[in-house]
Amino acid sequence: MILPPATLGMLGGGQLGRFFVSAAHEMGYKVWVLDPDPHSPAGLIADRHLVAAYDDYGALDALAAGCAAVTTEFENVPADTLDYLGKFIPVHPAASAVAVCQNRIAEKTFLADHGLPHGPCAVIRGEDDIRSAPAALFPAVLKVARFGYDGKGQARVADAEEALAAFQHFKGEPCVLEKMLALDCEVSVVLARDETGAVRSFPAGDNRHRNGILDVTIAPAQLAASEAGGVATEAQRIAERIAERLGYVGTLGVEFFVCAGELFVNEMAPRPHNSGHHTLDACDVSQYEQQVRALCGLPLAAPRQHSAAVMVNLLGELWYADGKGHGAYREPDWSVLHAVPGLRLHLYGKHHARPGRKMGHFTVVGDDPGTVLERALGARAAIGIRDE
Repeated sequence: MILPPATLGMLGGGQLGRFFVSAAHEMGYKVWVLDPDPHSPAGLIADRHLVAAYDDYGALDALAAGCAAVTTEFENVPADTLDYLGKFIPVHPAASAVAVCQNRIAEKTFLADHGLPHGPCAVIRGEDDIRSAPAALFPAVLKVARFGYDGKGQARVADAEEALAAFQHFKGEPCVLEKMLALDCEVSVVLARDETGAVRSFPAGDNRHRNGILDVTIAPAQLAASEAGGVATEAQRIAERIAERLGYVGTLGVEFFVCAGELFVNEMAPRPHNSGHHTLDACDVSQYEQQVRALCGLPLAAPRQHSAAVMVNLLGELWYADGKGHGAYREPDWSVLHAVPGLRLHLYGKHHARPGRKMGHFTVVGDDPGTVLERALGARAAIGIRDE
């Protein structure tokens, strides 16, 4: 075990890292953050912020010398960086697991090799791959293999001609062509796994997106009565199998499509997940504390959700007069949120808002799921989030 007051390292300085720093501080640890942004939210509250690139070996050597173990909050940290640090100190999750999750081609290959459910797809490395793709794959979504998230690097395509145009727009980057599925809903499971193989899963959440970015998470998931128990339990089982096959240590998020009651893995996130923010306010232990525990070899807590919860993301367009990213730049009127019973507001301390950027979130908690959802959607409208 790595015990307080040891120093832990965090690669990435975003909001997920900020919550990790807070959790580690509460448990008695110090945290160093490596992130190239001098204004990074996690770096602002860390004990030390190394402002450097993820492949800056001088900074990596300093991190290895000063920290007892290292983790990440950002799947696009180069796997080579994790592998290098792993030569000197414990690194969780391992480079091998992150390498699978950060590349859609590797991810789909992993799912296929291990018999895990996923939708029909094709690997696209050149235009001929699109021309030879089965017609049954269309309509589809073309996704770049690397660095695509929150709807970035994705294009809906009706046929091969549109796919070719999108592939050219992506400058020939390797892609995955995924058949568009008729969705009942989308759910996700957040879990933690330790070095002994012990796994603790949070209840599945029901996710709703807007413009390709997570908008609302309802936890536990509100599924149709015919699906509720089976789908949620099966999602946990599949997520736990993924963690076991990856040899994963840390907090992992797995997103699923639900189609006619059947589950398909959409994406895997080798870190805490946006849909797990509610664990801060609605559970006995948060996904971030579990990340600290897994990294340090502490026993994982058995997560219990004590309240119904609805989480709503707050994106950068709210900071503009028209609520869409245009007009005068101003702070939203947070008083309308603070007036809502059971609402907890979390702002990330990012220095500039821009449309689509995750600036904060709020979670509404309570005993009755219907009342919680009604209050959360009311608060969402009151702060200015508009459905398009």
